Amino acid sequence: MDRASLIRRLPDIAFAILFGGGLVLGGDAALAGFPKLLDAMVPGMAAQAGEDNTPAHGVAHFAVPQGFANSRFTPQVLYPVTPAPKPDWLVEAMRNARTGPVPALRGGSGLRARPVIAICIDDLGEDLAGTDKAMALPKQVALSFLPFAETTPFLAEAANRKGHLVLAHVPMQPINGRDPGPMGLKPGMTADEISRRLGWNLARVPGLVGINNHEGSRFTADAAGLAPVMATLKARHLFFLDSRTGPQSGVAAAARAAGVMTASRDIFLDDDPSPAAIGAALEMLAATAKRSGAAIAIGHPHDTTLKFLAAWLAQDHGVTLVPLDEAIRLKAARAASDGVTVATR
Repeated sequence: MDRASLIRRLPDIAFAILFGGGLVLGGDAALAGFPKLLDAMVPGMAAQAGEDNTPAHGVAHFAVPQGFANSRFTPQVLYPVTPAPKPDWLVEAMRNARTGPVPALRGGSGLRARPVIAICIDDLGEDLAGTDKAMALPKQVALSFLPFAETTPFLAEAANRKGHLVLAHVPMQPINGRDPGPMGLKPGMTADEISRRLGWNLARVPGLVGINNHEGSRFTADAAGLAPVMATLKARHLFFLDSRTGPQSGVAAAARAAGVMTASRDIFLDDDPSPAAIGAALEMLAATAKRSGAAIAIGHPHDTTLKFLAAWLAQDHGVTLVPLDEAIRLKAARAASDGVTVATR
């Protein structure tokens, strides 16, 4: 070993000699004092090593070095991560797949002792005032948002927080050939293009549980075009409320083939937006529910519609307002009891 190397190693040699001498002279006392030596060399290390970091109430705090008080700014690890809850219809569908339909869906002489209605307000997102008023309706009213509206992502999240079921009001080609809107679905497109456009529409509406068609009298009659739509909905566990904007809809058959939960609306509330016509449509909705057990209506964010609907729902008309997914399940159960096979998943 040359002189330079010896000089560089002198601290290590000195430490070894002192430590060895301590063991010879002091034995156990030297070993007992070793943690104190480490603590003097690296302040707080021993404290951190000995501190109990067992998580409490699902929160683990990093150890705080000596000399620093605990603070709300101390880094934390939050766990376990709480998963987003599955929608009620999906939970029930998964249970039914294992055990069969829930017997409680039926009353003594029908689906339920009291007929039910469900209401969906669509065309939301572009009309801010109308959308805000729709969100003030009872939370059982489903809200369907136009994906291409600039404010839809923000408003859909707000509706979700208020407890409403949220849908994407997906633009689809009508019979008259009018453009249904940006990223609309049209017959003759390839399956890949339809899937791509549908994916864009779904991504624009956070928290959605299903879709209904915006216009679409032409596209919903096209079995080839509906196939990739149903494949996407099946993969994402979403339902399809058929707005029935035309007489030749193939949605029910396509959904049945793909195993997608579906139902059709029974009533449009405001084709005629006058108060008298809206009142008559609501009475027809109640009558349809009393006749068949469950009925679904679609309305729009017109000021007259929303005011009349809020007042009507505050009264008892012999029917119960339920979330849209429940009405879809009940209509499916009714169809099954009549010998018609309807997809419930």
